[in-house]
Amino acid sequence: MNYLPIVIFFAIAAALGAAFILAAAIVAPKSPDPEKLSAYECGFNAFDDARMKFDVRFYLVSILFIIFDLEVAFLFPWAVALMKMPHATAVFAFWSMMGFLGVLTVGFVYEWRKGALEWE
Repeated sequence: MNYLPIVIFFAIAAALGAAFILAAAIVAPKSPDPEKLSAYECGFNAFDDARMKFDVRFYLVSILFIIFDLEVAFLFPWAVALMKMPHATAVFAFWSMMGFLGVLTVGFVYEWRKGALEWE
């Protein structure tokens, strides 16, 4: 009996999922235009040769995204946990995070100096 709410939740989730898939199959347009069906990847048209070189700026932008995405992902739980820590532990946690942010700042400055943020 303790699992009844979980079973009901999964049943509602499955019913909603099936309803959304069925509604999309019924409502969705059946004949999309050629532009909608064309291949599109990384800001330029698809090509035949898989060994063609990509511009390194795509990778630099993705690295920047990962750096700042990780920063935000770590900052929120850290900020919440910091308030509940004893003083000595909180001081250590604070300076550990400052070190982490310092490393991220060095990475950001490096990419800035390399011109990763200057898009032509």
